[in-house]
Amino acid sequence: MSNDMSEEVVAEASSGDENDVNMFKDLSIDEDKEEADGAASDEAKAASEAGGSLLAYRRTNNEKTLANHPLASGCDDNWTWNLKDKSHEVRLRGPKNRIAHFHPNWSNGTAGVRGTKILNQGRYYWELNVSQRIFGTSMMFGIGTENARLHVDAFVNMLGENGESWGLSHKGYKWHNGEYSQYTKSFKENISTTIGMLFDGIAGTLTYYKDGVNLGVAFTGLNIVTDPIYPIICSTAAKTEMALGVTKREFISIQDRCRAVILRHLNHEDQIEELELPRTLKRFITEGLSDDSQEDIDLRQNNRS
Repeated sequence: MSNDMSEEVVAEASSGDENDVNMFKDLSIDEDKEEADGAASDEAKAASEAGGSLLAYRRTNNEKTLANHPLASGCDDNWTWNLKDKSHEVRLRGPKNRIAHFHPNWSNGTAGVRGTKILNQGRYYWELNVSQRIFGTSMMFGIGTENARLHVDAFVNMLGENGESWGLSHKGYKWHNGEYSQYTKSFKENISTTIGMLFDGIAGTLTYYKDGVNLGVAFTGLNIVTDPIYPIICSTAAKTEMALGVTKREFISIQDRCRAVILRHLNHEDQIEELELPRTLKRFITEGLSDDSQEDIDLRQNNRS
């Protein structure tokens, strides 16, 4: 790292554990607050035009990003939809397969896809940008274990049909364990919307947001679930789409925060080896690169300015 950078990583972290701070006291990086754009469909198009890197696109558009969503001061959490864990009636496309397209021809049932992120014991926030094709028996946004079904040849409220999942329908009902209750107003058909989800694995709650408005806690007791919990979406309606937008997580330690700052100031993964740090710290920084971020880090041209 160049010597002309300030030691604001340490200053920002000074309220934390002193030993954690000392691990990074020789680093000099100024941390900028980063937000993530909520309109994933627009992001996907713009990112494609810019070279296909969604994360690089976000880094050049900080002024346009949301400032008030939950965990805005957290770090980007680079998960996506699981190509190997979905209904055959779901097509994944766009940067990092973040756009889920349901029933591309016609629909004769309910199709879902599971995310790659395990949520237990952490705090996570993500947004789903739902296309204007909002209709049908049920379009759902929620979470579930690996035992939650992802396809059924019937039009059902699949998330929440049993104790393995929790979900919100576009008709305003929340579902779990086969039971449902009114949670919010039914979504207007043929008007696109953004659904935010705040999972708090410490408090054991799941809270929904609609177009930036907090709808309140929908589910509790999630902290006692021992099986891994994942984000899940599903739809009964043909040719509907949901795009993964903002994905944030809470920092778990001062080291975690410092690592995120360092990675934001690198242009290529190989630069980690050039840092004047002990081997163990270089390994720790490298572990902060998911498969997705490793691919994107090569495209961070704007970090060089």
